[in-house]
Amino acid sequence: MICVKVHRQGSQVLVAACDEDIVGKTFRGNDLKITVSASFYKGDCGDEDMLVNRLQMATIANLVGRKTMEIAIKHGFVDPENILQIGEVPHAQMARMV
Repeated sequence: MICVKVHRQGSQVLVAACDEDIVGKTFRGNDLKITVSASFYKGDCGDEDMLVNRLQMATIANLVGRKTMEIAIKHGFVDPENILQIGEVPHAQMARMV
């Protein structure tokens, strides 16, 4: 399952998504640290279709986790060359230029 939370600020739609099993965990590596906090990432939990639907409306996305990243790559939201590895977890951000 993928957890997705939508944050809105004016015309901006930030989608925070992660693999459900990493919510609440902190990862460190290569002088980087990411905490996958429930307050930022845990909204609706669902499948690939739900994540793709939310990413289609996003102006910005913050993505963490193997399953989440596989889906984002498969549907063209993230270029594999732009993924950071923080400890054992992949992380990427997306910005839609309008």
